[in-house]
Amino acid sequence: MAEIKAEPFAFPVKHGQLALIVIDMQRDFAEPGGFGASLGNDVSRIGKIVPDVKRLIQGFRNAGLTVIHTMECHRPDLSDLPPAKRDRGNPRLRIGDEGPMGRILISGEPGTAILPELAPIDDEVVIEKPGKGAFYATGLGEVLQRKGIKQLVFAGVTTEVCVQTTMREANDRGYECLLAEEATESYFPEFKAAAIAMIRAQGAIVGWTAHVDDILKSIAHA
Repeated sequence: MAEIKAEPFAFPVKHGQLALIVIDMQRDFAEPGGFGASLGNDVSRIGKIVPDVKRLIQGFRNAGLTVIHTMECHRPDLSDLPPAKRDRGNPRLRIGDEGPMGRILISGEPGTAILPELAPIDDEVVIEKPGKGAFYATGLGEVLQRKGIKQLVFAGVTTEVCVQTTMREANDRGYECLLAEEATESYFPEFKAAAIAMIRAQGAIVGWTAHVDDILKSIAHA
């Protein structure tokens, strides 16, 4: 059985049961003028991980492994947006409001779309999620069960919010979870560092972390 060099110890690869989940690599979070920037964040930090996310996606495709993408977004009528969520953030520009790239985090709007460099191909699943975790109010669990997936590699943003939340949800459902360190990012470097430490603490209490190169090397030879 192949292994990925990881922390706190090697991650055993079950090749046919391994999938990549790319969390919320959307224009609204990564491009100037989007929702992330409207909250005062340095979106260039997100842009810097795009090449590593792209390498990871291509490596999984080349290995014949499942790639799943998620997008945080809501219905146009906002029926799946709790007031408690809408009322937080920038009081001048909230979810559902008109922004520079269309209505913010609304399904089908330009800003909600995944970055073109990382766009899904025809046979890849895209999960639209109204919450931070990708299992909440989505069909992700059914997709993974149907495909026989037991292990998940995570990339995307932000490390401490949607990525970590989904990893914790997956961990509680019995999945083995691995975070690709260079393929995830936060607007706050200290938050990313803290999330990585929490994930792999106490013997991988939530999951493992590994470098992109080590992941690609292992799946290519599994």
